[in-house]
Amino acid sequence: MSDTFTALRITDAGDRKTRAEMTEMTLADLPDLPVLVEVSHSTVNYKDGLAVTGKGRIARRLPMTAGIDMAATVVESATEEFAPGDKVILNGWGLSETEQGAYSKFQRVKPEWLLPLPEGFSPEQAMAIGTAGYTAGLCVQALLDWGLDPQGAPILVTGAAGGVGSVATALLARLGYSVTAVTGRPETHDYLSKLGATDFVDRAELSEQGKPLQPERWGGAVDVAGGHTLANVLAQTCYGGAVAACGLAEGPSLPGTVMPHILRSVALLGVDSVMAPKPKRKAAWDLLNKKLDRDLLSTMYAVHGFDELPDLAEKLMANQIQGRVVVNV
Repeated sequence: MSDTFTALRITDAGDRKTRAEMTEMTLADLPDLPVLVEVSHSTVNYKDGLAVTGKGRIARRLPMTAGIDMAATVVESATEEFAPGDKVILNGWGLSETEQGAYSKFQRVKPEWLLPLPEGFSPEQAMAIGTAGYTAGLCVQALLDWGLDPQGAPILVTGAAGGVGSVATALLARLGYSVTAVTGRPETHDYLSKLGATDFVDRAELSEQGKPLQPERWGGAVDVAGGHTLANVLAQTCYGGAVAACGLAEGPSLPGTVMPHILRSVALLGVDSVMAPKPKRKAAWDLLNKKLDRDLLSTMYAVHGFDELPDLAEKLMANQIQGRVVVNV
């Protein structure tokens, strides 16, 4: 085991700003938690992009190791739940916000945060899915639990070429739903068609203030945007439909009315991935294991080196990344 190793740390830059720095650390620098893991892979999510670029105040205490996702091997464990050599994954649980994160060769974590590496996935594939894909699994499971009919109106997926959207599109199509993809990049249409999208909507059509009720178009939706986009999606959802909302890429506001809910019985299903309990996490990963085509998954991601993290975060925030990013730690 190395005496020193590199971690990407978020530090105070003054004037309420932060900066990301590659920092040499030792095991003694890690938090005093029961399970020591060696991280093999991570990924770059929207929240990671905000933290690493300094465009969002994600870390609630500093310095903070960034990274909300990890695939790892247990090195030491003070709990009977996990043993040295176990392959595990961790998504969320406050990593890079209140708890030290995944962009580090080694990290100490709580056993309740860990899941065994899901059957059927390699560590690389698990991080190709990551929090974004696992969140997509939670969203699709929420729509399935609501009872949306695959033979009904199309399901809309906003931010379809991103991490959540790519996996949601592939899952929904595999489950027999007709999927309409929302994207502002026409060059992603071929990619999304291969994932199973059958129609497209320009995101500009949904990003402006719309009427409280609009013609019914969607049986349901997965939304990562919030803001006017979510309000318009709700206003266009068919009677009895449901929208699983998991993001705020456009903004945290919801400038709509209760009319879709009380006149069309449209449900807004909030989906949280950070603190979701283990049964929900396991259900989402089980859905991904059963229904996510591995050949399609291989087209959704690219593997990058650890030293590329700062550049990858900048590209993500500039909307220059398609699909998922895997980081070989």
